[in-house]
Amino acid sequence: MPRRPKENLMSRLALASVAALLPLQALAQEAGNRFAFSLRAGLEARPGYFGSDEVAASPDLAFSLDSLSLGPLSFGDPDSPAVQEGFGLRGSFRYLPERSADDYEELAGLNDVDGAFELGAGLSYAQPWWEAFAVVRYGVTGHESLVADLGMDLIARPSDRLSLRLGPRAFIGSDDFAQTYFGVTGAEAATSAFSAFDAEGGILSAGLEASVEYRLSDPWGIEAGLRLDRLRNDAAASPITTEDNQLSAFVGVTRRFDLRF
Repeated sequence: MPRRPKENLMSRLALASVAALLPLQALAQEAGNRFAFSLRAGLEARPGYFGSDEVAASPDLAFSLDSLSLGPLSFGDPDSPAVQEGFGLRGSFRYLPERSADDYEELAGLNDVDGAFELGAGLSYAQPWWEAFAVVRYGVTGHESLVADLGMDLIARPSDRLSLRLGPRAFIGSDDFAQTYFGVTGAEAATSAFSAFDAEGGILSAGLEASVEYRLSDPWGIEAGLRLDRLRNDAAASPITTEDNQLSAFVGVTRRFDLRF
């Protein structure tokens, strides 16, 4: 008998707490905050290093922000994963493997370049049949410098699940980036087969990329692409460069996530 009033009090407090939370839950549902994004994971074949005529395999990881709805802020269309229109945000990742004379004998005498993980973001503008984008990344490890990618795609959609893209690309690197991968210091020239070269940044390559994506379901898909770049300016003039035309390809599985809060 003595415990019953206490139990009743606790029950009433619990009910009151739940009742107090219900308006907050309804408010969150009305706000309709959503975060929709896509990830791609797979493999990429690319030149062993910038300017190389050898091909090496490396992991491929890509991120794209499909839509964001946060209060009055809204980008993209969360209910249309295949066709995006208007301005959008996108993330950008890239990993550049270590460049070492242990792997490439022709680089003997040059300093090794640590593996670099680049992280960044950018803007895009899309219509049903074309899209343009610009992203900026920073080497959080490795070269610790700024780079940027510019591009535009023409888009064809033969079916609801299949999309084809084709468009130009341009890659821009800062002076520090250019010197890291294309420059040769005086000390390196003294111990290698290369002459000293002071590389400056700017447009380091330009090319064309083609890709195809097939959606297995709403969240899952398969994507593959082929890209041909031609080194430009000091990237092409560098004594390290043995091949101006740089061919790369990727294939990966895509997964779309739609988070609501």
